[in-house]
Amino acid sequence: MRFRHGVEYNLYLSNQINAPEDSVHRVKRTSSYLLLVSCVFFAAAGSLRALGRLSQSKPQAEGNPPVSSSAGSGPLNFEFFKTKVQPIFLAKRPGHARCVACHAVNNSALHLEPLSPGSKTWNEEESRKNFESVQKVVVPGSLKSPLLIHPLAEQAGGDFFHGGGKHFNSQSDPEWQTLKSWVFGATLK
Repeated sequence: MRFRHGVEYNLYLSNQINAPEDSVHRVKRTSSYLLLVSCVFFAAAGSLRALGRLSQSKPQAEGNPPVSSSAGSGPLNFEFFKTKVQPIFLAKRPGHARCVACHAVNNSALHLEPLSPGSKTWNEEESRKNFESVQKVVVPGSLKSPLLIHPLAEQAGGDFFHGGGKHFNSQSDPEWQTLKSWVFGATLK
């Protein structure tokens, strides 16, 4: 269709925009979008509720009850973390970078404090910040805690996540056992 004047073109556009069929299609499309958004919202809400139930659940599989933290922040023990768990994040393993090399600079759920220049470990304040951060990837008493399954090889029960590779080939690995002990409420004796 050819138009000679802007007035005719504007009239054509207004007829096309206001056509009854377009209004019906617009309403249907909007309804579809609202339905989709509602479904996503309810799915997300359900996932958050399930996660909340997981984090509040008591350990049953291993029979190890959680023990209060000396830092007063729940069933995970700060002293065990500082003494036994943090050194795992600093350990060099063949074929892998140390955990701190990536987790001190990345923007993942597990964020470690960078080491101060010349330091071989963290000070008390940095350790407390690490403790708070690492708790975000732990469900106390659960073998499904991301801290346990992300760095564990899939054939040993891990998942496919963890861009830094699989640091532990077996659940018998002593360092993995230390992480598991902490997740299940271990304390220093």
